[in-house]
Amino acid sequence: MQEFTDFLAKQPPFNALSTEDLERVCAQIEVEFFSADTVIVAARSPALRHIYIVRTGSVEVLDRGNVIDQLGPGDVFGHISVLTGMPPQYSVRAAEETLCYRVPDPRRLISNPSLLDFNHFGTLITRHRLTASALMSDMQSSISRFLRPIVWGNANDSVREIAMAMTEAEQSCAVIRAGTELGLVTDRDFRSKVVGGLVSIDSPVHLILSTPIITVRSDITLATAFLTMVEHGFHHLVVVDEFENPIGVVRAMDLSSVELRNPLLIRAAIESAKNMDELAAAANLLMPSLVELHDNAIPSLHVGSLMSAIVSSILARILALTSSISEPVDHSWLILGSIARGEGLPASDVDTAIVWADQPGEKDPAEEIRNNAKHILDLMERCGLQRCSNGANADNGLFSRSRSSWIEVSSAWLADPTRPGALLLSAIAADNQPITQITLGRTILENLRTTARSHEFLADALRFALAKKPPIGFVKDFVVDHSGENRGGLNLKEGGLTPISSLARWAAIAMGDVRGGTVERLKRAAEANIFLTEEAEILVAAFKDIHQLVFEAEIAGIRSGLPITPWVSPDSLDSLTRRHLRESFRSISTIQNRIEGDWTMRL
Repeated sequence: MQEFTDFLAKQPPFNALSTEDLERVCAQIEVEFFSADTVIVAARSPALRHIYIVRTGSVEVLDRGNVIDQLGPGDVFGHISVLTGMPPQYSVRAAEETLCYRVPDPRRLISNPSLLDFNHFGTLITRHRLTASALMSDMQSSISRFLRPIVWGNANDSVREIAMAMTEAEQSCAVIRAGTELGLVTDRDFRSKVVGGLVSIDSPVHLILSTPIITVRSDITLATAFLTMVEHGFHHLVVVDEFENPIGVVRAMDLSSVELRNPLLIRAAIESAKNMDELAAAANLLMPSLVELHDNAIPSLHVGSLMSAIVSSILARILALTSSISEPVDHSWLILGSIARGEGLPASDVDTAIVWADQPGEKDPAEEIRNNAKHILDLMERCGLQRCSNGANADNGLFSRSRSSWIEVSSAWLADPTRPGALLLSAIAADNQPITQITLGRTILENLRTTARSHEFLADALRFALAKKPPIGFVKDFVVDHSGENRGGLNLKEGGLTPISSLARWAAIAMGDVRGGTVERLKRAAEANIFLTEEAEILVAAFKDIHQLVFEAEIAGIRSGLPITPWVSPDSLDSLTRRHLRESFRSISTIQNRIEGDWTMRL
């Protein structure tokens, strides 16, 4: 064992461990010998349970059979799969006779897992960084290069005829003319409805048709197409030209070249879950998928949109699985906050609300609905999603109301901001996304859009939005926390993201249009001259940069197994990032001061 400790004590990240922790790791080492050309790790194999440290010899890292790197004594491989729980992306092969140490997940062996910093070494992480530009080029390119020809059919054609046409064209879907509408039929429809015995092969194809179809323009990016598929749970999109004429089809499996199918697979697993055990298992894939997307250098706001779509699908599936629970009236579940804006982060909790249909003259259903909501929230947490720690939950009377009550209270908020909690509650209610009974769920948004906003409300709402200030100081670059467990740290979420999202929300409420997320709201506000174009551009850039920093900090928490946090120590940032962050904070503060001084003129 002494030979093990002497060797690992010199190798990062194990050289950061205490003697006791190092000995715990070494006590679990198994020695394995591999002859030349032996495949030690196969790409896409089940997730690894052990990491490997090369002791003697060397190994090659392979991407689709191509050697992309070579590792020697002291180098580690397999750690990304172990840390994320995902299948290994690359194969590893012995380049010569090689001796390796094999160790189970070291985080579970030691007292302080945060010392095992795997982030900044190891070829697989490095290769992701080196290939990031190529990957992003793929993600930002047009989907037109993935177009497949359309197989056309008519609603009265038989299932047999359409299936034969698809087979001859070697396509997995067909676009069907159904009167003035277009529909889509896929090979999955044949498997589930024809093979399942629901319709015969000689039945008209309109019996298994999906309408209306989701179309996208041919000039959208691969990233946008991918997000659309995840949001809707589709595996095919019909692509149209500038005149809305269908010109082709793009399939989810055609996007596999960018290695980003995991969110679609998770979505499919969620929607096919037959019980809560299966749903919880599918939901547990979310965090590893976020890590993998991060490692593929996908921008955090794009990952946040994917995460928000998956969170919504988890809650929707819980509601579907528990539909047998007695519900007294029709009602709509809403997701609030950053998830509703599509700006989710790994540590984001899930804010929820309920709107139920008015039942004049009948028993008040509030208590029964809220009791059922508590059960749903318990199931949501079983799936790894945390309810709001500040009380913005569907079992709270403030956030579960009848339609008429929501209209009454939101109108009162807009007219009289002095009502207790009016500004906080109206800010939360402005960020909402209905996931069931959509029309009913839009009650709050529609009322915000159509109700006049008083000058007093907008003035007080702006003061509320400006209450969060960026953490800048006159003596030092940043104002950090001076006590507690986060001493010396910056809360980038509260000090960086919230000031920007609050300003964007205020502008959205002022315009009567609260659709979209922070970036979209800022751009609309610039078009309405509430923000100068330059101000909006500065805020958008700052929001994207700070969101990325918070995202990376939370991913680091996932890797270490420690609590996920938006707190960052300025000392952990390189000098360029610190300077850029300082300039962003000062620009945000300047824009806050400008708007505070001349907002009435802008409106």
